[in-house]
This record gives sequence, structure tokens and C-alpha cells, in this order.
Amino acid sequence: MPVRSVAVSVDNNAAEREVRRVKFRQKISGGMRTLTGAEHLCHLRSYLATATKHGINLLDALAQLASGRPWVPTIN
Repeated sequence: MPVRSVAVSVDNNAAEREVRRVKFRQKISGGMRTLTGAEHLCHLRSYLATATKHGINLLDALAQLASGRPWVPTIN
């Protein structure tokens, strides 16, 4: 049996992994109540995933978002 590093994902499709979390939540909670609620959840998950990929502390990113000045990645 090959040994697999936990740092390496099973696939390289980050978008698919993000959607999988939403589908898992839908399965556990029985579904989203409204399309608007599902869209808000996806927007928040996308924001947090992008912040994580840029090394931003999630609590700081959420605090900035709540204060009306969301963190925005810089274009290099």
C-alpha cells in the first residue's frame, strides 16, 4: 500500500473541492432553504478560500468583511 502525504490532495481541482463542501453541508442539513441563502454561502466560502490561499488569517478577513471594508487580493 503506497504511503500518501496528507499535504497532497487527491485531485488538483480546487473548485471541485469547494463545491464538495457545499454538497456535504446540503446532505447533512437536508438542503438549502433558498437559492439566495445558497448563493450567500458560496460567496462566503469563495471569499474565505481566496483569503486562505493568500495567507490571510480567516478571522481577520471576516472582521474586515463585517466592518464594511473587505480584504481584496492585490494583482501582481
